[in-house]
Amino acid sequence: MENRYSRQVQLPGFGPEAQQKLQESRVLVIGAGGLGVPVLQYLAGMGVGVLGMVDGDHISLSNLHRQVLFTEAEVGKLKVEVAAQKLAQLNSSIQLVPFPFPLTPANALEIISQYDLVIDATDSFEARYLINDACVILNKPFVYGALHQFEGQVSVFNLNGGPTYRCLYPTPPSAQEIPDCNAGGVLGVVPGLVGCQQALEAVKVLTGIGKPLSGYLLLLDFLNQSQYRVKLKAKPENQNITGLQASYALASCTTVPEVQPQELWSWLEAGKEMNLLDVREMAEFTSGHLAQAKPMPLSQFENSIMPISQDVPVVLYCQKGGRSLKAAKLLLSHREGRQVYSLAGGLDDWLEVNGQKGMAEC
Repeated sequence: MENRYSRQVQLPGFGPEAQQKLQESRVLVIGAGGLGVPVLQYLAGMGVGVLGMVDGDHISLSNLHRQVLFTEAEVGKLKVEVAAQKLAQLNSSIQLVPFPFPLTPANALEIISQYDLVIDATDSFEARYLINDACVILNKPFVYGALHQFEGQVSVFNLNGGPTYRCLYPTPPSAQEIPDCNAGGVLGVVPGLVGCQQALEAVKVLTGIGKPLSGYLLLLDFLNQSQYRVKLKAKPENQNITGLQASYALASCTTVPEVQPQELWSWLEAGKEMNLLDVREMAEFTSGHLAQAKPMPLSQFENSIMPISQDVPVVLYCQKGGRSLKAAKLLLSHREGRQVYSLAGGLDDWLEVNGQKGMAEC
């Protein structure tokens, strides 16, 4: 034990006392992807006593450029189960608790109540507001991290009466206002850099060393290697949360009907006539798509000549479902009365529900 942690124990201001605090701490990491992987690796290596990890996702090939804990041989396996196995090999003296399902309003309070500190390593606004509200109710601090392309954000919320996430963003954006990693892209190293900052903030909160980012939002621009801090003000009304919302789904101004993956498969099997359009970028389309789909990237959507019949239903899909909803809304705004559907959950949910059925051969 002593040899394992000797390099950090000998640090001035850290010492055996801080190490003991780490070993007695319980940390919950929500998300085992680009941000969660470096957080988990470093906190496990540094000796946090109990590490819980929440994520219902499976490893995919497109994860590997940034989620470097995983390998090609593990594609298709649950992230938290693989992470728990590998982290146990890194440090057998800590306790690892995988939760192989997403955080929801039904389970959030029960799970979070078991931990001292929460780390938000998710990539969705829905999850962030749920984490925030649960942590406020339970009086738990949490470390926030977010990224987009070459930039990142880090802060510590709900620490000793400090600002909460709702002090930064009082209300969620609509579903159409935010890109995901599939739409905006992400450079592989960026989640690692942001995740390491989150791990550092977690250690500061747990041990009392240094000054955590409570009351500040750290903005990171990795292309220019610049960073600056924005001061945040705590708003007392954001502490007045007594219960979780029934749903944290983002508001959407569209009325586009969604088709579920299994329902779309039944339509394809039955030979139902339709225009099936893939609104992802061409690089995404060529990496794997539904066999009957035609590419029509959302970025070119408004200027595209629609080579499709007015009388035949249109089914649009993307990677997760956000871009296809936006494309459907654009289509309906020009051609009212058309039957337009968006594939719920996008290609990710299709692959989870239907596997390779209906996919084009590469």
